[in-house]
Amino acid sequence: MANLRNRVVVDGDACPVKSEIARTVRDAGATALMVSSHAHVLTPEPSVQVVTVDASDQSADLYIANVLTRADILVTGDYGLAALGLARGAAVLTPRGKQIRESDIDGLLTQRHLSARQRRNGMRTKGPKPFTEEDRSRFQQKLTTLLRGMQENFDD
Repeated sequence: MANLRNRVVVDGDACPVKSEIARTVRDAGATALMVSSHAHVLTPEPSVQVVTVDASDQSADLYIANVLTRADILVTGDYGLAALGLARGAAVLTPRGKQIRESDIDGLLTQRHLSARQRRNGMRTKGPKPFTEEDRSRFQQKLTTLLRGMQENFDD
């Protein structure tokens, strides 16, 4: 049986591409599940279910980890959650449109750890580059490609 990807699960607290996700899943006939804490109010819309979790640290990540399946596409910029998503068999996509694969995750987690250690020791680290329209476009193209792949597998 083909590994069909028909739901996009979104770590919604800091996701800058929520409107692109909603538009893309509607166009593809898929659904989205956006998970956020009470501090970030999201509005449900057609094809988009919203789940609000408590504001405690990691609540959204824990909820997502518990509902994620190998048939899902996970959208997150959190490498720890990305590692959990890969372990569950989900496809993982960052809001900048980079697909994270098993071969990437160890290096990303190591870099995250080293940066956190530097910050704890009082050193400054570079933050992410400003989010651009090119990032937004790349994300939407990659998500569309992943969802189309799901539909092609379904038609087989």
